[in-house]
Amino acid sequence: MNVHIQFKKGVLELCVLVLISRQDRYGYELVQAVSKHVEVAEGALYPLLRRLVTEGYCTTYLQESSEGPPRKYYHLTPTGREYMQVLHMEWNHFVHNVTNLLEEGHGHEEA
Repeated sequence: MNVHIQFKKGVLELCVLVLISRQDRYGYELVQAVSKHVEVAEGALYPLLRRLVTEGYCTTYLQESSEGPPRKYYHLTPTGREYMQVLHMEWNHFVHNVTNLLEEGHGHEEA
């Protein structure tokens, strides 16, 4: 089992919300932006985006593209911004606690 995959699933939602909060983005653009930091399959992102829209954290709109059909852009709602801030605080708390646990146990491994 790849533990790294479980870590990614937990943080992917936060990454997507942060990227959309900085600027509206379309799906493929989000995949590329997330992939600069966390390896992600394109297919993993679209179900997450659909859920974020369904739950009211994002809205979508179409915008013409010079490179083909109109693109669906994702826009963070005020509710989505609040949700992102909660996830961000929870992430920081989680990382802090895990870091403490790892450092606390360093050099004191059980026999």
